[in-house]
Amino acid sequence: MNPHSGTRTLKFVPEQAPQVLRTPPGRHPLPRDFIVQHQRARIIAALAEETAQKGYRAVTVTDIVRRARIARNTFYENFYSKEDCFLAAYELAANEALRRVIDASSKFDSWPARVNAGLAAFLQYVASEPALARTCIVEALSAGPAAVDRYERSIQSFVPLLRMGPATFEETIVGGVFWILYQRIIMGQVEEIEALLPELVEFSLTPYVGAKAAKRTAAEIPPVDTAPKA
Repeated sequence: MNPHSGTRTLKFVPEQAPQVLRTPPGRHPLPRDFIVQHQRARIIAALAEETAQKGYRAVTVTDIVRRARIARNTFYENFYSKEDCFLAAYELAANEALRRVIDASSKFDSWPARVNAGLAAFLQYVASEPALARTCIVEALSAGPAAVDRYERSIQSFVPLLRMGPATFEETIVGGVFWILYQRIIMGQVEEIEALLPELVEFSLTPYVGAKAAKRTAAEIPPVDTAPKA
């Protein structure tokens, strides 16, 4: 399978832009703020799609504006550069992933159930946004120092959600989860990522409760509803 396959338009961007965004300058029926927000989202979506297909280094601003179907000056009205756009895409994805994990895990009282729910929500988001996932989990590592720094900070943002007492395994575990997903993404197996949940729950619990108990817990925890809150 092509490792860049499985990309599609990000869900926060409609498949077909509203007609207002394709009308000539003049009076529009929608507020300017809405139009700008939608254009920015289209640009980020285009950056993610192009990055997933070609790799960050090969993508040009010309590629992005062509896919987004916007004028070049519109790109520069929203972003200073390709790197600025990339970092905005990462920020959007990291914040949304963290929000979904917190929402899902907060529904449960027991720590193992919270870990399970949080991981399930994270895997569902990754699987539902393959272009954005590849952009943030794979391409960020070769997109320059600022992107690598943002990648490291995103790992740190998940660490408190896993913490259970004074142990110091959390950063290693979160980094390990990201690395497992990295491997699956570059092998073109995004569609299979949600099926990793039992394995990753076991992986995350083992340092705390031991391999046997972690395996048993991962097998016993029922499926959870990871649909994000409206």
